[in-house]
Amino acid sequence: MSLDIADEVEYEALPSNAGLGVNMLAGALAGISEHAVMFPVDMIKTRMQVFATSPSAVYTGIGNAFTRISSTEGARALWRGVSSVILGAGPAHAVHFGTYEAMKELTGGNRAGNQWVSTSLAGASATIASDALMNPFDVIKQRMQVHKSEFRSVFTCASTVYRTEGLSAFYVSYPTTLMMSVPFTAVQFTVYEQLKRLMNPAGEYSPLTHVVSGGLAGGVAAGVTTPLDVAKTLLQTKGSSTDPEIRRCRGIVDACRIILRRDGVKGFSRGLSPRVLTHMPSNALCWHRTEALIRE
Repeated sequence: MSLDIADEVEYEALPSNAGLGVNMLAGALAGISEHAVMFPVDMIKTRMQVFATSPSAVYTGIGNAFTRISSTEGARALWRGVSSVILGAGPAHAVHFGTYEAMKELTGGNRAGNQWVSTSLAGASATIASDALMNPFDVIKQRMQVHKSEFRSVFTCASTVYRTEGLSAFYVSYPTTLMMSVPFTAVQFTVYEQLKRLMNPAGEYSPLTHVVSGGLAGGVAAGVTTPLDVAKTLLQTKGSSTDPEIRRCRGIVDACRIILRRDGVKGFSRGLSPRVLTHMPSNALCWHRTEALIRE
């Protein structure tokens, strides 16, 4: 049976017609799935990036960290703080994808041709908005992830941090987060869009295309921005540190000086492997789920 070409619905045209609500819902569900699935690896990344004061918190690799944390603290410790991510990821990703699609449409990214400038601007704008919502939840998450954390509840952690350090503790890393997230998202979305077009020039529905493109885009972006992520982790966990110098750290410049002085240039690659490992499958899942929901 033949199909009239006028009756065909091009898959790549669907996102622009799907509506802002669909994109926001898709982003929220994909974001929650993305963070929850890879949370134990993210927890290990945090542990590897923090300057440990105890030999028991020093890990030689991902496998070593899994084994030691599970045997000494129990497997549940690998999921400590996941509730903070679930609470924040939904609204943050909804805003992220909603802003991305709205900005891409506004700047002409849905028109035919190579629109890498539009997708980069859209990705950067989406990140600025979503990080404003997600940053406090990320601070709480990492405070719960660190070795020998006193916190077992999101609300206890949030109230304690607010009472002892003030509101600024939830946003001390926000400038660093933006410095990291804007290029991360710009690279992620741009690499994804380019790979998607390269692998699927006909614009047909192809789950494999979204999985491979999303995974590679996430890995590249994660690797490029790891140095800033190390500085961000130091800022977000400084309130839990017993080191006076780290507790006095006021921003990214101080954080970078501490990292460089204590660990040299290699210190900026702390947690590189788990960070890349986290973002590759999580981005693959995120993009596949998002595109599938939009298509439905």
